[in-house]
Amino acid sequence: MEHRIVGPGPYRATRLWNETVELFRAKMPLRKHRCRFKSYEHCFTAAEAVDWLHELLRCSQNFGPEVTRKQTVQLLKKFLKNHVIEDIKGKWGQEDFEDNRHLYRFPPSSPLKPYPKKPPYQKDVIKFPEWNDPPPGTSQENIPVRPVVMNSEMWYKRHSIAIGEVPACRLVHRRQLTEANVEEIWKSMTLSYLQKILGLDSLEEVLDIKLVNSKFIIHNVYSVSKQGVVILDDKSKELPHWVLSAMKCLANWPNCSDLKQPMYLGFEKDVFKTIADYYGHLKEPLLTFHLFDAFVSVLGLLQKEKVAVEAFQICCLLLPPENRRKLQLLMRMMARICLNKEMPPLCDGFGTRTLMVQTFSRCILCSKDEVDLDELLAARLVTFLMDNYQEILKVPLGLQTSIEERVAHLRRVQIKYPGADMDITLSAPSFCRQISPEEFEYQRSYGSQEPLAALLEEVITDAKLSSKEKKKKLKQFQKSYPEVYQERFPTPESEALLFPEKPKPKPQLLMWALKKPFQPFQRTRSFRM
Repeated sequence: MEHRIVGPGPYRATRLWNETVELFRAKMPLRKHRCRFKSYEHCFTAAEAVDWLHELLRCSQNFGPEVTRKQTVQLLKKFLKNHVIEDIKGKWGQEDFEDNRHLYRFPPSSPLKPYPKKPPYQKDVIKFPEWNDPPPGTSQENIPVRPVVMNSEMWYKRHSIAIGEVPACRLVHRRQLTEANVEEIWKSMTLSYLQKILGLDSLEEVLDIKLVNSKFIIHNVYSVSKQGVVILDDKSKELPHWVLSAMKCLANWPNCSDLKQPMYLGFEKDVFKTIADYYGHLKEPLLTFHLFDAFVSVLGLLQKEKVAVEAFQICCLLLPPENRRKLQLLMRMMARICLNKEMPPLCDGFGTRTLMVQTFSRCILCSKDEVDLDELLAARLVTFLMDNYQEILKVPLGLQTSIEERVAHLRRVQIKYPGADMDITLSAPSFCRQISPEEFEYQRSYGSQEPLAALLEEVITDAKLSSKEKKKKLKQFQKSYPEVYQERFPTPESEALLFPEKPKPKPQLLMWALKKPFQPFQRTRSFRM
């Protein structure tokens, strides 16, 4: 039974549902059963389905070993309601599935859930302001264009540092950053960091950027106690005193030898029930409705624990401060109760750890719309939070440092050198000037020929090159850039002037050429004489 890992991304809950349904239909063992003196082929009992699906979910890295049998029964009830399964008489649509010997079967086809249609969110992360950005409300449509022309003197002054001279400079203070600018920087860089960790091209389907409050991020970073717990400015949003006292009581539960602790039978269960009732009646889960998809998406990174912790750190920064504080106190209490060996059993049917997860998972993570895997996903997330709550609920120092350095950079003064193009005072930013197609073609044709013509002249006037080497280079240039070469040497005569013909030297007369030619007949006649 192999359950494919569903990674982060939009609609992860729906993808998990479809993956589980397909695997359940493909792998669930079917056999012949008898019920009331009648045989039924290709079916299974409710208990067999619970056993098999429970083992599948426990072995899956998408859900984990914390899945209980009760949660498996709840999932099968939703399978029956959504016609993933039906009883042997063809009935479905109700959540009346029980862990018994009742017979069920698969319908001819089990419908998969379509991906929900959500309103399009803002695709791009907000751009944080630059130091030279125009003030808000400035329109660029009617700004006059003033092209910057740089002569040789300005070019020399601009590049004087590169050649070893440092001209006089002046300090220019940058535009003052407003509180709104700083908040935009925090929001933009935080969301960019989250998007990078999740490995998504956009946060469009995972998060509505418009609902992210930058003030919450800044408050969660700086308004904290020595223990790292958020401090609220509005004390009316604090936990009620009686709830906080009950949480401290269980978190700091003493040994049985402590006589100051009330020890009537069931005292700890009553205190725990008080806390569970308060958190169970919250109007919204602690991780909020609009961040549900973001947290579920991060669950796809649990195989990479360090990366998942970083992603959860960013997501928890987006919470309202009162929610973050309640979550910090609750997770600290849950972790301490699970580690306290002196704590009496709070429930007879469950272990302490399982009880914590089952009791508080719904008030921590829940979707506003009906999602069939809410309970399993919430249990998976709460289990991971309990094991790593100290790291997850810390402020990510890397992100904080990056943003603070960015804000300091924008507030830092700028050094300007006289004569540089930045020194030109303009009433508005300069933009590219639009040219006509004819001018574009002219620049494309002749704009690159000037440096080529200069290169050709350099080859021609190079006295170090021999005539043979110069002819070779000119031949290569003519082959590569015939138009430039033709313009420099329009006629063969102009090319011939570059290499004038040298006068041919007269051949030297040999000594034997001055003597009389050989006369064989005369010698022959002389022999006769």
